[in-house]
Amino acid sequence: MSMLNLVKLCVGISAIEELQAYIDFRVEQKTAKGQSTEQIHTTRMVPKRLGPLLDGGSLYWVIKGNIQVRQILCDIRPFQDAEGIRRCDLVMEPRLIPTIWQPRRAFQGWRYLTAEDAPADAGNDASGMLGLPANIRQELANLGLL
Repeated sequence: MSMLNLVKLCVGISAIEELQAYIDFRVEQKTAKGQSTEQIHTTRMVPKRLGPLLDGGSLYWVIKGNIQVRQILCDIRPFQDAEGIRRCDLVMEPRLIPTIWQPRRAFQGWRYLTAEDAPADAGNDASGMLGLPANIRQELANLGLL
């Protein structure tokens, strides 16, 4: 069984820093309410390949047309909502791992992403791109330079 990932659009978010601020805000809210601070994203479609996804897989986020960051998947919890619709909670580590940017066209829902097709982690960012403001990184990506 080889590792598998998911890729999903990060709707309403324009930069990695904005996603991190949202995650931090949600953790603060949950802490204040005495709730579990697990980071959960609910989606309608339930992945069928749970084993490979939970064998070290991640959720790769597409922000402004590029995969930019990933979060490690901790659990996948299918459930049925109050209206009887099957849904799924993707439970992730709250830590964001920046990746080398990889262009992605818009799509609905999520898609599987093999380990071979996934972008590499940005690591220590030898290119220095993560130190640039988000709008400059996006402009460089729009010009095909990132």
